[in-house]
Amino acid sequence: MNDTFIKAYQDQIEAAKKAFSANGVPGVEVPPAVREVAEKGLAACKENYAKLKGAADQVNTALEDTYTTASKGVAQYNSKVFEAVQSNVNSAFDYFNSLLTAKTVAEAVELSTGHARKQFETLTAQAKDLTSLAQKVAAESAEPLKSSVEKTIRPAA
Repeated sequence: MNDTFIKAYQDQIEAAKKAFSANGVPGVEVPPAVREVAEKGLAACKENYAKLKGAADQVNTALEDTYTTASKGVAQYNSKVFEAVQSNVNSAFDYFNSLLTAKTVAEAVELSTGHARKQFETLTAQAKDLTSLAQKVAAESAEPLKSSVEKTIRPAA
């Protein structure tokens, strides 16, 4: 749109305002039936808006709860991973230390075999713990949303 068009449009609006503000235009009376329908429509809109606002507030609260729960769960999971890594590093240092003190090749092979078996068992247990914790965190994180959806759907049904 160019400036000329905008100026012409504004001039037309001003002319219409002046024409309608003059006393020559009679007042318009709205029939009571039309007024009643308009008031009922407005009341219904207000009620629906209040319901929508309430539902939005519930969703926001559920999302905040979900985020908080997930953050705590991730922190627990990271802590557990850190503990596992620390344990594995300590175990590796202990193994290398004992390997350096081995006097024969047979003793070194025995230490290596024992360490490998122990590490396999440790890693298996750590994987189970981490999997269990991840499932717990996922379930706890989903719970606020799940309960919010259930609360929303129950009244609607």
